[in-house]
Amino acid sequence: MSRTQQVALEMDMDDPGMMAGMMKTMNMAAGNELKKLVTEQEYQRLDRFFKDSVHVGLAMFERAKPFVLMGPLFNTVLDCQPQSYEMALVELAGKQKSEVIGIETLEEQMAIFDTIPYKDQAKMLLNLIDSLPSARKEFKSLIALYKAQNINELYGMTLKSEFGMEGNEEVMLFARNQKWIPRIRRIASAKPTFFAVGAAHLGGEKGVIALLRKEGFTVSAVK
Repeated sequence: MSRTQQVALEMDMDDPGMMAGMMKTMNMAAGNELKKLVTEQEYQRLDRFFKDSVHVGLAMFERAKPFVLMGPLFNTVLDCQPQSYEMALVELAGKQKSEVIGIETLEEQMAIFDTIPYKDQAKMLLNLIDSLPSARKEFKSLIALYKAQNINELYGMTLKSEFGMEGNEEVMLFARNQKWIPRIRRIASAKPTFFAVGAAHLGGEKGVIALLRKEGFTVSAVK
């Protein structure tokens, strides 16, 4: 960090307008509601789970894209209070007076969840709360691979996950990786930059590291 002059995250996390932007883009299109995507029994199960675990009923999330509801569940899945790498990096950037920028916009990222059928997203949500022991085991394995810096196994496990991509790898990972490369080139050529993206974007032949190497960049692990 100290050898760079700016930090590029997936999105500009220190943008003061981010929360307002999130409120504008988090809802489903065409007046969809969660109640229309699941059965009455499934809705009651979700509502009860949110009240017990997140201490908030589903009413306030009624029109939110189901994928957005995954966020509040991570505390329950991980059985601890997760910390944010992004916010830690924003804090470090602030201390050294580095600018924070985004590789993509909030609108671009949230639009992804309009391309994945809302019913499929709701199914993923139900699958998660119905399989908590399996989800906890999987997340612990992912964290262990992350700490071991084994990005290719982490990538492989992410693609096979019961709680993630569900056949949406192209829109959630591959297309975004491809779109980021010219943006990374432009940002990196302007000034020394610390880039930080989700770990699943790094591994595999269509991952950011492989794509950067194909573009002629030298990419090596930090010792």
